[in-house]
Amino acid sequence: MKLKALFSAMCLVAATSGFNAFAQQVKPQDVEQAVNDAMSQFNIPGIAIAVVENDKVVLAKGFGVRHLESKAPVNANTLFGIASNSKAFTAAALAMLVDEGKITWDDKVIKHIPEFKLHDSYATREMTIRDLLSHRSGLGLGAGDLMIWPDTNKSVSELIEGISHLKPVSSFRSQYAYNNLMFVMAGEVVARVSGLSWQEFVEQRMMKPLEMTTSRAGFSRIAKGNQNWATGHIPMEGKLTPFFVNYLEDFRGAGAIASNVNEMSQWLLTQLDGGKMPNGKQLFSTEQQVQMWHPHIMRVASKNAFEAYRQQFRGYGLGWSIEDYNGFKKVGHGGGILGMVSQVAMIPEKKLGVVVLSNQQAYPALTAIINEVFEDALGLEEQDYVTKAAERFHKGKKEAYAKAGAVKLEQVQPTLPVQNYTGTLTSDWYGDVIVEYVADELRIDFTHTKMLKGKLEHHTGNTFIVRWDDALLEADAYIHFEMDKAQQVMSASMEYVNPHITDFSFDFHNLNLKAKRAE
Repeated sequence: MKLKALFSAMCLVAATSGFNAFAQQVKPQDVEQAVNDAMSQFNIPGIAIAVVENDKVVLAKGFGVRHLESKAPVNANTLFGIASNSKAFTAAALAMLVDEGKITWDDKVIKHIPEFKLHDSYATREMTIRDLLSHRSGLGLGAGDLMIWPDTNKSVSELIEGISHLKPVSSFRSQYAYNNLMFVMAGEVVARVSGLSWQEFVEQRMMKPLEMTTSRAGFSRIAKGNQNWATGHIPMEGKLTPFFVNYLEDFRGAGAIASNVNEMSQWLLTQLDGGKMPNGKQLFSTEQQVQMWHPHIMRVASKNAFEAYRQQFRGYGLGWSIEDYNGFKKVGHGGGILGMVSQVAMIPEKKLGVVVLSNQQAYPALTAIINEVFEDALGLEEQDYVTKAAERFHKGKKEAYAKAGAVKLEQVQPTLPVQNYTGTLTSDWYGDVIVEYVADELRIDFTHTKMLKGKLEHHTGNTFIVRWDDALLEADAYIHFEMDKAQQVMSASMEYVNPHITDFSFDFHNLNLKAKRAE
């Protein structure tokens, strides 16, 4: 190569690397406008957002209020439940243990949790840590979530026992199906290998070096003097109602973390720098990040996503969703709990990351905001993502609620005397469910879940509708009683009244309730 040409090439490389390192494409004013538009069009009380680009935090800001009644403002330090975005922390905790030589991704789960058992003996024997983290267990969507959702008094050992009774819906490693309990087990592996609880490991070994000083592995662990945390809000009948539940505390490694956008920005910077933290120290190795960001199970691409951003493929790595976005690799995850949602998205090639936290459960609003960020950063054709998403969201909600409610029957079959339905039912994986007649009401009590108490409203024959005491759960369910020859309850099954409204973690359909007879 001639000297002049070599010099020109060197200049080009220098200019290019300088551009990549320092040029900012994201326009904070555009992002702020998108957030304000989303809050208005989706009726969201509060949002916090952080954007990192080229190793810098270019925006970290709160908008609106953390509680409708208190009117306390959201800022960049306001804690939200990040829900399933906790899964990436659990995966990274295990990556750290891999780096330390204490485990491998392909260790069998039974090596570390000997009592771990699945319904299928082959899956029990072959299930690896990698399998726990990639939603390929063979169990169905949200199978067993009622053991931990929306709350529970079950211990980890009781959860392990319950898992053994869950029947698969596909063969092991053949299909993707999102499952929270496998991440609870992954958190238990962290605990047993490290000698620390999952919560302690995340806070001491991860959050502390990341300087996530106010974040905690559970809302109950937030410093008592820190009142800067958001309350979830649920829309019902045109009104937003504040709703606090100890946000996924019982989900542990699947969804318990509380954090804010200031501190989550440190997490994003670390992810985008191959595990190197902003302080220059390595949290986990680049080698392990490759494993976490590699698809271990594939999913069918979405038609809507193709139309929106040319999605050609999507898969799931270890605690991360992976897809293509207008020709770029996108890594991210969503999280949702009653009244609160979160979303993280990164374009590694552009060293670009976004985290959005919200105290209302309008998840598409967060997707739209992120799309607006990506529009600037990737130089895409300008679109009004927020307005389009809001139109689809409200139309979908209107249609879903128009169809909501119990099936209307022309002729209702009579019921038996209420005493015929009383007694204790039991599920081999959940435990006891009590039906009793109290204060002129036929009532149901999920004994391990304090929030699942309600009354039975007769529908037809031996079918009733469960109306939960807290209507904000939006989880009305049919319960069908099977009677024996003496017209006493023999068994019962349940299903959603409104499957397009009720969260999948209310997996009533997986219950096989049998009458518990006195011995």
